[in-house]
Order: sequence, then structure tokens, then C-alpha cells
Amino acid sequence: MEHSELYRKIGRNCLIFLIAMAILSVVVFFVASYAPGDPLQSFYGDGVERMSTAEQMAARHRLGLDGPVYERYGIWLDHAVHGDFGISLKYKEPASQVIADYIGNTLILGLVSYILVFVLAIALAICCTLYEDTWLDRFICKTGTVLYYLPAFWVGLLLILVFNVNLGWLPGSGAYDPGQSGNLVNRIEHMVLPVMVMIASHVWYYAYMIRNKLLDEVRQDYVYLAKMKGLSRLQVLCRHCLRNVWPTIISIMAVSVNHIIGGTYVVEAVFSYPGLGRLSIESAKYHDYNLLMLIVLITGMIVIASGIVAHNLSEHIDGRMKAGKGDSPWTHHRCFKS
Repeated sequence: MEHSELYRKIGRNCLIFLIAMAILSVVVFFVASYAPGDPLQSFYGDGVERMSTAEQMAARHRLGLDGPVYERYGIWLDHAVHGDFGISLKYKEPASQVIADYIGNTLILGLVSYILVFVLAIALAICCTLYEDTWLDRFICKTGTVLYYLPAFWVGLLLILVFNVNLGWLPGSGAYDPGQSGNLVNRIEHMVLPVMVMIASHVWYYAYMIRNKLLDEVRQDYVYLAKMKGLSRLQVLCRHCLRNVWPTIISIMAVSVNHIIGGTYVVEAVFSYPGLGRLSIESAKYHDYNLLMLIVLITGMIVIASGIVAHNLSEHIDGRMKAGKGDSPWTHHRCFKS
């Protein structure tokens, strides 16, 4: 019985994932197809102006740009199922190969930022809970709120001006210096400023939710009992309260994936970081539909899968969620309540 229930759950999650990905692909393909601009310009450049009408029609046919949108989507879907995502009109090579050259940089930046954001968010939440209503708590809350509402691109430009232009301490663009792709120290130097922007823009948003959840937890009856046994406030917080809040933290971490990915893409644009964020802007600018579709599908796959995994993982950690009494990834905003 348990195995059949597990199989049903896996099947249901897979079905939800496939339906969501199918809807996403349809929406993006049709929106991109009807967007202003001519993808033929991306492939041939200024040479399009020297083509005759017959030559342009022949070129569109070769690139699969003629015919109704729904037919083109059907052709694209048939090829995509077999692992062929088409040719990048701008780079004139398979879209999957273009992605392979850039995705590593985005994953490194995103993962490092993701880990540091939540490590610092949990540390700040514990600190604020320990010193609730003191000057330190108020200082962290106000500073974090100000940093959160500052535009990420503005913070990035300010850091470039200070640490790159004026002081010359850190590089302000790229993922590494020319010919230094294998130099770990050089990569770290290029990541410092982008990661600083990611932390400044995201850490307090999650620290505030975790802080409020911990404050709710320290007011439970078992906390007073633990204190009567001689445990310090820090011991109670780390041994008991934090453990009880972990299902919510995990849910928040999973739901935050789309937030972190979006922030990573913005940071890549500010720092000219060669990743999927900058690539997505270029593909939209040059109407490179095949490349844009693949980027969106990869991003959507990560976001949708993380949400499904988080929900099931939270149910496993906290059985109360199965009865609808716990927090789900889609209701974590209740942590803002005081």
C-alpha cells in the first residue's frame, strides 16, 4: 500500500511537471513569435536589406520561419523531444551548444549566492531573535530593510564605481580574465562584487521571514519548560526552535529559487557576466527564438522542480503538513505576520 501511494505521488508530480513545462513552452513560443522584429535580421545581419523578396522567402523557409505559428511550434516540439533545440540565429550553432558554454558560469554564481544568502539569513534571524527588541535587533532590521529596497542594478553600479573604478581592488566585469578560465582565484575575484549584490538584495527578505517564525516559536510553552531545565536562550533556540522551523526554512529555500535566479540574471547584466542572464537578454534582443526557448525551459524546469521537491520534502519532515496544518511552499508569506 505504501509503495502504491509512493508511485501515485511520483506519477502525480511528474504529470504536474510535464503539464507546467508544456504550458510554459507554448506561451513563450507564441509570445516570442508575435514579438516585434525580424529574426532573419539576426541570422543575416545587414545582408537582409540586399536580398530580394524571393531570396528572403527562401531564407525563411530554410530557417523554418515560414508557415503558421502553430505549425512551427509543432515542428519545434517534435525536434525538442528528440533533443534537437534548433540553431541559434545569432551564434549560428546549435542552441544547446551555446547554452553549454554559458550555463556553468550561471550555476557557479547562483549556487554560491544561494548558499551564502541562506547561511547569512539564518545567522541574522538567530541573532535578531536572541536580542529581540534591543538596539542590535533594530539596527539589523532597519539596515536590512534599506538594502532590500535598493535596486540591485544601482547597488551593482555603486560597487563597481567604488571597488573597481576608484580603488581598483576588484574586477567589475566578466567571469574571469582572458585566458584565466581555469584560475580559481581569478574567478573568485570576479565573483565578489556580483555575490555582494545578491546578498544585499536578498538576504534580509529571507532573514525577516525566518526571524518572525523563530519569534513565534520561542513563545511556545515548551521553550519555558526548557529554560526551567537550565538551558540557555541560545541552546533552546538552536536545539529546539530552529529544528521545528526547518520545514518552513526548507520550503522558503525552495520557493526562493525563482527569486535567486531572477536576481542572478539581473546581476549578470550589470556586471557583463557571461551567463544565461546576459544570454537571455541577447536572445530576446536579436529575436533568437530557439535560444530563448531553451533558456526559458531550463529556468522553468529548475523553478517548477524545486517547488515540487520542496513541497514533498516538507511533508516528509513535518507530517502535520499532510493534513494541511503546516506551512507549504506557497504560504510562507504568513511568516511576515507579527
